Amino acid sequence: MRGLSAVLQSDRTSYYSGVFLASVWGIFAYAHILAFLHNGDISLLMFCLSETLTAGFYLIRSAPRTVSILPIDWLVAIGGTIAPLFLRPAPWGVMPMASIAITAGTIIQILGLISLNRSFALVAAKREIKTGWMYRVVRHPIYASYGLTYTGYILANTTVLNVIIYALACVLFCMRMLREEKHLALDPQYREYMQKVRYRLIPFVF
Repeated sequence: MRGLSAVLQSDRTSYYSGVFLASVWGIFAYAHILAFLHNGDISLLMFCLSETLTAGFYLIRSAPRTVSILPIDWLVAIGGTIAPLFLRPAPWGVMPMASIAITAGTIIQILGLISLNRSFALVAAKREIKTGWMYRVVRHPIYASYGLTYTGYILANTTVLNVIIYALACVLFCMRMLREEKHLALDPQYREYMQKVRYRLIPFVF
């Protein structure tokens, strides 16, 4: 297990995972920028910005104090990060006005990332535990922003493939959220935080 932990936390693993993420993001960004130039839909740029922030904060994240070495945590994290990058613009949507949710979700995501700063992680890991700003409202404001952004995107860009990717991404980010909490709850400070901020995604609901 120590050998696996060393490999997962190595600079080489970090480098190659970053290269892979950047490659998939590049194709994703190209498709959305091209679609924006074609139809002028600003929500496509907002969605591109949302996913760019995720990729960017991953690349500048700080070194973790602890990181999960469970394969399920790595699969869920990688799958949940990569899946939305396969979403593609569509000429039709069941509710085009829902694209406004993309802007709202991106704003929440930006505030969440500023609150989290370099403690951002993909795989369940413990860096500095953040409890201020957006993290006083819910325990996972960034995941809340994902749910809002993805829902708005699917309603405005409805295809069978996008719906499948959306469903997969939502399942994975919920699993990822719960796996992260399980790992972080090993720390007494985080357990105390969970008692103070009782809701994960939506205040007074869940």
